[in-house]
Amino acid sequence: MTAGRMVMTDLLKPEEIKKALDSFAAETFDPKKFFEMVGMKAMSAENVKKVFLVLDVDGSGFIEEEELKFVLKGFSKDGRDLTDAETKAFLTAADKDGDGKIGIDEFEALVHE
Repeated sequence: MTAGRMVMTDLLKPEEIKKALDSFAAETFDPKKFFEMVGMKAMSAENVKKVFLVLDVDGSGFIEEEELKFVLKGFSKDGRDLTDAETKAFLTAADKDGDGKIGIDEFEALVHE
């Protein structure tokens, strides 16, 4: 199975994704709480990295700020866009080396933090 053909529902339960998205519909997005709600915190590092590959839309090996704004759409087409403030907060929480983007290891570390 290649990352290009993998979809989020191959990795996570659709009902858990929907429940997590609904809970953040009007509330400030909290990536750690969201990842826990969709079951990612309990996943192996290897499977979390598979989720990262689905979210890395341009295949650059990083989730850049532009991609991060639409990260919830990576979980479901019904996901909302993050606000600029939420996007910046997510980036700040995950970007440990300060390069302005989230690498696969930084993503996995944030999920399991």
